[in-house]
Amino acid sequence: MTETRPGACAAGTLSLILLTGCALLTGCAPRQSAPPAPTPPGAAAKESADEFVTRVNRELNALAQEAQAAGYTLDTYITTDTQLLNARANDRYLAYLSKAVAEAKRYDGQELSPATRRALMKLRLNVAAPAPDDAAKRARLTQLEAQLEAKYGEGKYCPKGPGSCMNLDRLSEILARSRNYAELTDAWKGWHAVGAGMREEYGEFVRLANEGARELGFKNLGVMWRAGYDMTPEEFDAESERLWQQVKPLYDGLHCYARARLARRYGEDQVPAGKPIPAQLLGNMWAQQWNKIYPDILRPYPTASLETADALLKAQKWDAARMTHSAESFYTSLGFPLLPKTFWERSMLSRPRDREVVCHASAWDMASGGDVRIKACLAPTEEDLYTVYHELGHVYYFISYSSQPFLFRDGANDGFHEAIGDTINLSVTPAYLARIGLIHAVAPSREALINQQMKMALEKIAFLPFGRLIDEWRWKVFSGEITPANYNSSWWELRRRYQGLAPPVPRSEADFDPGAKYHIPSNTPYTRYFLSYILQFQFHKALCAAAASKAPAASKAPLYECSNYGSQEAGRRYVDMLRLGASEPWQDALEKLTGTRRIDAAPIIEYFQPLMEWLSEENKSRQCGW
Repeated sequence: MTETRPGACAAGTLSLILLTGCALLTGCAPRQSAPPAPTPPGAAAKESADEFVTRVNRELNALAQEAQAAGYTLDTYITTDTQLLNARANDRYLAYLSKAVAEAKRYDGQELSPATRRALMKLRLNVAAPAPDDAAKRARLTQLEAQLEAKYGEGKYCPKGPGSCMNLDRLSEILARSRNYAELTDAWKGWHAVGAGMREEYGEFVRLANEGARELGFKNLGVMWRAGYDMTPEEFDAESERLWQQVKPLYDGLHCYARARLARRYGEDQVPAGKPIPAQLLGNMWAQQWNKIYPDILRPYPTASLETADALLKAQKWDAARMTHSAESFYTSLGFPLLPKTFWERSMLSRPRDREVVCHASAWDMASGGDVRIKACLAPTEEDLYTVYHELGHVYYFISYSSQPFLFRDGANDGFHEAIGDTINLSVTPAYLARIGLIHAVAPSREALINQQMKMALEKIAFLPFGRLIDEWRWKVFSGEITPANYNSSWWELRRRYQGLAPPVPRSEADFDPGAKYHIPSNTPYTRYFLSYILQFQFHKALCAAAASKAPAASKAPLYECSNYGSQEAGRRYVDMLRLGASEPWQDALEKLTGTRRIDAAPIIEYFQPLMEWLSEENKSRQCGW
């Protein structure tokens, strides 16, 4: 079992993830057999800016092949040796990057073409953790990245000694399926202890990465991350707050309803009205999504039919390959190509039995002639079916922008990369699942609709505040506003403010609960997921309009019933946006598909309007808020 989809990611080596787009070192250039030869002394100084960008694109791509291979090997075969090889490959990439950024300064103040200016900007933003130019510090940074990643991947809770060890998969199952308050608390506490061992290394990592960001001309790493959004950090913060305020009323209604249902299950002494919800009760290790407790606790109408695909996936003996082929067939119905043969030969679709791996689902562009892969531990569940549809969104984005120069082989912004596959998942409706034989067709009813919307909201809406707070915490860490002395208390202050949650047991600064979330030790920027959960509904509405232009009768259906399966027109419109990669500002890419240059959460409200009205009535007599 993987983390849920916002835990999924388009990635390369986890210790060297690209800042713009979740994909680290993305690219599909001709295979090269060796790292690039050094530029002859004096030759670089004579290069024009255009020539410099051409050379850097070529040489970065060659180095990326090595870094990607090392990173993929580390994630699918965790050993001391693969950690070393990954760190060394990343070190070489970062050393080249530092040198190239320094060389690029000679073009400051020159009149440049828009494409060259943008490429030089992307060069500065090429990694999520820029290393200091000092070789010893750079080596230490890459070592810390590999160690933090390995500690997460190898994390276990052993309550009664070595024979009782449980990894994240097992502990997540307990959070999802148990309804015993004490057992849930123990599993939550056990996994979160994994973070404590990362605390000192993470503080050192922050210091070195901040130093690298300052050498690139940024005040700190958080400012550098936000520079990738084609606006100032202040403008981006204002946009994020505007989007959050658009969706907050829906989240508040969902929280009020969920707390009342949990109080009914566990007692008001454990879940009091008007207070934050204990974080271990929501079915997910991080309480980032609540759909695991939908069937027996949060389902509005228990007798209204709403079947999941789980039973028929198992009964029909679907395996990881068949699930992935199903996802491929959806994309090809829109006009995308079949996946290359190497995808099936080189991807890891199931957890191996003979070694430690990072099961966290991710998509990989290996920067070598169309070699694209995914890494996941898929099981025959509806959740993992959606995960693989999501991951192929990354893969088809890689394929779509493969003709772009290396520095532009990325998402328009990182939220775009995460939204592509989830937009497709919005078309994986009950009608579509019935069409492919994974659920039985049922007659529509208002009760079934509310059940379906609740199930989706527990995934999509419950996630939004978590998606916002992860990077708010990190940006404050990077700026120094949050210091190592209050890492954990600040973490829980934000979780209370945004999510309305509290830890199930007392926490202190001896703990490091952020480290129990994959994206902190892997240094993966997280705002991309917050943006993607808004963008996917905006994309979905635009694709539904494109599909309806060829089938006018479909335009009368509400947004939540739309499935774009089989629409070549929707696929054409999608590809037109995807092939741009990062070559233009994200506002231009957004406008190409949607006709607007502003991210807007209004389509979410439109999609969930029936549920919003139902929650408003349901919560009338309750004490909401926290």
